[in-house]
Amino acid sequence: MKKTLSILLVITMFLTLCACSAGSGDTAGGPSAEGTQNGQTDGQKDAAASETASEPTATPEPTATPEPTATPEPTPTPVPTGATVSLLLPSKYNNGVYDEAGTIEAITYMAHDWLGDGPDVEKKAFVYLPYGYDETKQYNVMYLCHGIGGSETEWGLGTGNASRVKKIMDNLVKDGDIEPFIVVTANDKALALSGVTGNDLFYKFGYELRNDLIPYIESHYSTYAEYDENGYDMSATRTHRAMAGLSMGGMQTINIGMCECLDLFSWFGAFSAAPTSYAASRVASEVAKSEYTVDFFYNICGLQDKIAYASASAAAKKLPDISELFVDGENFLWQEKSGGHDFNIWYLGFYNFAQIAFGNDWTAGQ
Repeated sequence: MKKTLSILLVITMFLTLCACSAGSGDTAGGPSAEGTQNGQTDGQKDAAASETASEPTATPEPTATPEPTATPEPTPTPVPTGATVSLLLPSKYNNGVYDEAGTIEAITYMAHDWLGDGPDVEKKAFVYLPYGYDETKQYNVMYLCHGIGGSETEWGLGTGNASRVKKIMDNLVKDGDIEPFIVVTANDKALALSGVTGNDLFYKFGYELRNDLIPYIESHYSTYAEYDENGYDMSATRTHRAMAGLSMGGMQTINIGMCECLDLFSWFGAFSAAPTSYAASRVASEVAKSEYTVDFFYNICGLQDKIAYASASAAAKKLPDISELFVDGENFLWQEKSGGHDFNIWYLGFYNFAQIAFGNDWTAGQ
C-alpha cells in the first residue's frame, strides 16, 4: 500500500513538472494573444519595417527661381495735344473738317444815314455758324474786320469750305479747344453816312456797327442779347461780343471798339493795327474814363512789317507799362514774330485770339 502511494506521488510530481515546462514555452517563443489580436506577428512587423526602409526617399523638387521684378518705365511728361496760343499756326488748320463742319450764310442788312437824311444802303456780310448751331442755345459773337482795301470777302468766308477762318474754327470747335461762337465779317465802311468819304468811312463805322449790324445779327441769330426792336440794353451782354481785325480793321478795333464802344464789347484783337491807330496813352485814357473794363486785349505784328509795326507797337505794346488797367498775361498779350503785313500773321492772330476770346481756357505755347 505504501509502495502504491509512493508510485502515485512520483507520477503526480512528474506531471506537474511537465505542465510547468509547457507553460514556459508558450510565453517565450509562441505568439501571444495580444500579438494575434492585432493582426500582425512580430515577424510580419519586422518584414514591413524592412520593406519601408528599403524604399528610396523622394528627391524634393528644386525651388523655382523667382522672376526678376521689371523696372517700371518712367512716366512720360504729358505733351499738350490741343491748341495753344503760340507763334506758329499748326498745319492741321490748313485742313477742312467735313464730318462736323460749321456753315456759312450770306446775309444782307440795311445801313442807315445816322448823320443826315440820306437813303438807306443795303450791305452784305457773311456769318459763320459753328457745327451743331441750335436756336435754343445762346452764342457769343466775334465781329471780324477787314483792311483798307478789303470788304466783307477779305477774310474769305465767301469761299465756303475753302475759307481758312472756317477751317480754323471748325477744327477748334471739333477738338473742344473753344466754346462754339459765331463769326461775322461785314463791309466795315460806313457807306450810308452823308458827307463821309475816304478813310472817314472807316473811322465813322461805329454808327453802323452799333445801330445797324449788331442789332441785325442779334435779331436773326441766337445770341445772349435780349433783342427788342423798340430798343434793348446792349451793354448787358457786352462780355458776349468780341471785335478784331487786320490792319485798318485792327485800327477800328482799337479806336472804335475799345475807345468808343466799350459798352458793347469786352474782348479785342488787333492784328498789325494800321498807322492811324490811337497811341497807347490815348487808349489808356479812354479806357480809364469808361465805367467798363477790357476783359482782354490781344495784339500781334510782324517784325518786318514796314506798314504797321511802328504804329501797332506804339498803340499797344507799352500799355501795361503806363496803365494798371492792362496786365500782361492777364488781360493783355503782345506778340511779335518774323513776318510782314500779310495773312501769315493775320491767320495766326485769328487762331490765337479765337482761343482767348470769351474767357476760353487757353494755353501759352512756344
